[in-house]
Amino acid sequence: MTDAPLQDEASNAKPYSVSELAFALKRTLEDAYGFVRLRGELSKVTHHSNGHVYLTLKDDRSAIDGVVWKSAVRGLSVRPEHGLEVIVTGKITTYPQGSRYQIVIETMEVAGVGALLAQLERLKQKLATEGLFEAARKRRIPDMPAVVGVITSPTGAVIRDILHRIRDRWPCRVIVWPVVVQGDAAAVQVANAIRGFNALPEGGPVPRPDVLIVARGGGSVEDLWPFNDEALARTVAAASIPLISAVGHETDTTLIDFVSDRRAPTPTAAAEMATPVLAELKALVSDLSARMHRCGGRVVEDRRVRIEHANRALRRVPDLVELAAQRFGVVAGRLASGLTKNQGAHERDLVRVSSRLSPLLLQRPQAVQKQRLEAVAVRLQPAAVRRLDRATERLGALSKLYVSVDPDRPLQRGFARVARMDGSLVMNGALLASGEEVAITFADTVRQAVIDGEPAERPTLAKRPARKGKAPATDQGDLF
Repeated sequence: MTDAPLQDEASNAKPYSVSELAFALKRTLEDAYGFVRLRGELSKVTHHSNGHVYLTLKDDRSAIDGVVWKSAVRGLSVRPEHGLEVIVTGKITTYPQGSRYQIVIETMEVAGVGALLAQLERLKQKLATEGLFEAARKRRIPDMPAVVGVITSPTGAVIRDILHRIRDRWPCRVIVWPVVVQGDAAAVQVANAIRGFNALPEGGPVPRPDVLIVARGGGSVEDLWPFNDEALARTVAAASIPLISAVGHETDTTLIDFVSDRRAPTPTAAAEMATPVLAELKALVSDLSARMHRCGGRVVEDRRVRIEHANRALRRVPDLVELAAQRFGVVAGRLASGLTKNQGAHERDLVRVSSRLSPLLLQRPQAVQKQRLEAVAVRLQPAAVRRLDRATERLGALSKLYVSVDPDRPLQRGFARVARMDGSLVMNGALLASGEEVAITFADTVRQAVIDGEPAERPTLAKRPARKGKAPATDQGDLF
């Protein structure tokens, strides 16, 4: 009997929907844990393409999911990485769709210097594996720069020390790119300054530096941490102008010290590395000039001594000339007798050869050639006569042919040749038109006529008596 009211009360309680319960729990957690400071090790860090960062905070026994919204990522003092021990602040909330709770992180800082150094060591190992620390890729610092670019804070002792040291050592132009050297914006400003100097054109209104100096005074690990930024290290490695890193004191080491072309223990030492000493160069030039003159003098003296030694070993010039003159006299004395002997030898040879010569030696070949020519002439004469007779006969035949084809020969027998006025011959009378002018060629002259023209008056031919035995002659008229 005592359980009945409890059953009625339980049965009369209003049931929650799943969403109502989930959001009620969400409000309860957010009200109770609206501000939480949590320490743990980062794991499962995911930088999403939308800008949010999803991660897990854990210790040796438990783990909690976390998220850094895009708006808060830019304000973080440290880049979330796997294995980094951090202290975060934020609020606890739930994810109703999955019945999970998580922490929404607003700030993040490294939990101690040891964690920072561990993160730095991992980043150094990564860049070393990519070859950014190799000595082969480092550029040589110019010996005598005309323009020096300095990237540092415009206020403070660092820039004054650098300018004072450069002014004492080397007369050159110094261009200062002011940046902040501490805080979240330091790495970005230094990287922009390096890119800006490298983007200056040669011969532009702002001179392009021959060497760059990135300088900062000493400080704690946290103060120097912007110079351990990965993006800044990659910017230094990609620069085309040689760069000297002078960040912190001699015992301080940052990431850009390994990537830069030269590391200086202090900003003042960086100024000394970037510039020579003008007075030392002048002294060096003077010393080299003096050494050059001394060396030149020693060379000349050495050549003189060697010539004197060689002169002692040589014979005197008169001795050499006298020996040659003596030999010339002997040869000249034997030259006349030699020419006489040579002439006599040639004369004897000529007499010996001429004794064998006679007119018969010349007449005999001439007689042989004459007999050959006479024999050839005897054979050639009949052949020449026959050939001449054949040519004569051919010429006679051609002469008769020419006479037979002569167009003027029929004119001698009373024929005439009719031609038009353009010179073309008339072969058929039917081709001539009435009134057309023609030229008639006779044996003695050429006359013109008109076809079917009016006949001219001419006297009547007298009748001739008919021949005996023949018909009487009749007037045959005029052909024209």
